[in-house]
Formats: sequence, C-alpha cells, structure tokens
Amino acid sequence: MTLSSMTGFARADGHAAGLSWHWEIKSVNGKSLDIRFRLPGGLEALEIEARALAQSRFHRGSLQVSLDVRRESLSDIRINEAALNRLVKLAKSVQKKHKLRPLSVEGLLALPGVLEQREELASDDSVAARNRLLLNTLGEAYDHLLATRREEGEKLRAVLLAQFDSLAALAGEARDSPERSPERIKARLQLQLDRLLDSGRSLDPDRLHQEALLLATRSDIQEELDRISAHLAASRQLLTGSSGPVGRKLDFLAQELHREANTLCAKAHDVSLSRIGLDLKAVVDQFREQVQNVE
Repeated sequence: MTLSSMTGFARADGHAAGLSWHWEIKSVNGKSLDIRFRLPGGLEALEIEARALAQSRFHRGSLQVSLDVRRESLSDIRINEAALNRLVKLAKSVQKKHKLRPLSVEGLLALPGVLEQREELASDDSVAARNRLLLNTLGEAYDHLLATRREEGEKLRAVLLAQFDSLAALAGEARDSPERSPERIKARLQLQLDRLLDSGRSLDPDRLHQEALLLATRSDIQEELDRISAHLAASRQLLTGSSGPVGRKLDFLAQELHREANTLCAKAHDVSLSRIGLDLKAVVDQFREQVQNVE
C-alpha cells in the first residue's frame, strides 16, 4: 500500500512546431481535490481534459496548475497600432494630471494588447495535435507530482508509525501503573474517608460504601485504554494494509484518540497518571498535525 502526501511540486517542458511550453504544478493540503488552472488565452479548452487527467491520479489536495507557452520565432509579432495609440493618449493624460514620468517604450510594449502574434489559420487537426502534445506534457508533470507526493508519503508513514509506538508505550505505562492497583485505590479512598471522619461529620456507613464504589468506578481508565489500543490498531491497519486515500479516516481516528486522552487526564487522580495523560495528548496533537498532510 502506498501512502501519499498532499504537498509537492512538479514541472514539465516541451517544444514542437515553433512553440515551447512548460507546465508548473504546486500541490498543498486540502479537504478535497481542488484544481485551479492558469492557461494562456486561446487555450482555455484544455482545462476539461487537464482536470480529468488530475482526477485520475489524485483524490485530495489543492493544486495550482499553470501553463506558459512561447513562440520560438519572433518574426510573426506585430504592433497593434490602434491599441498602442489609445494607450499613449491615455498615458499622456494620466502623466499630465499626476505629473508622472512618461512611460518607456518597453513599458508600452509590455501592456496587454499592444503586441500581437500573427497566426496562420490552423486546421482542426493541427490544433488537436498541438493540444495533445500539451496534454501529454501535463501528464508527465502530473506523474512527477504523484511520485513526489508518494515519496513524501513514505516519509510521513515512518513518522506516524513512530508516533503510534510512542502512544502504545504510554498507554502500556498507564495500564501497568502501580497507582491503578486495588491496594493503591483502596489507600486513596481510605485517606479521603479518614479526612471526612476527622472532620467530625456524621456519615452513614452504607452511603460511604456506595460513594467509595462510585469514586472507584469513575477513576477507572480501563475503557479509555482499551479504546486507545483499538484506535491505534485501526490506524496501523490503514497505514499498512489499506488501499486508496486514508487521510480522512486517520483524521477521524486522531480526533477519537484526542478525546480518549482528554478523558484519561480528567480521570487521573495521581501525578503519575496525569503526566502520562499529558504526554499522550502531546503525541496525539503531533499525530493530528501530521495527518493533515496525508491524502
């Protein structure tokens, strides 16, 4: 089973028929699969297939996909005289009103719409061939991103498994704590009873017995320890035996572990168990943070 992260970067370049291009993809965490494209004018139709290619590879993450296309020859570039004249007139008006420096030639030529590329009328077949080349290169970029996300996922797996080991060790320490022995529980209850009796208050022995049993029941953390063990076993199974994305399931289990650690801390009536509970919460918080990176 392969574990994938949701963070990564990929780039792929191509050139053909007087064109050169490169795709860049940035991937970060996301609750679902969110893909945003930045495509040059005239190539917006690529988005449908480009999105389908991503959906066939990824399930979660926020992807930013950009395409830059350049012509390798500048012989077909011309100046849009009408657009340039309008911009010059506007620039002179703004310069005079606000006392600004005049625009440079480079600045004027860099404005959208001033420079145009003459394109010969292309047949449907040539356009389709060009688009196929662009999409093939995008597929290469997606595959590279997939590989980097999986590589990062394997690193995450090692981190998560180490955290599971730490949580299991802490749960075992709590399970074997001498403070949970009947003798220690009895001693603590006896101490509380002695304090009540020393206060001179008249207490019903049967009621005292019931309250002592209730206190012992409320202080028992066996159920919490059992659920922590079950959640850890389920988490390990997801990391080692499941196929497909597991991030959402791991996030749910992290929340459940956090709840059990909180309950254990609330029930702990001695320093040692309180320390174990706090350590559990600290590791669970680290686990929850790492899980946010898992697809």
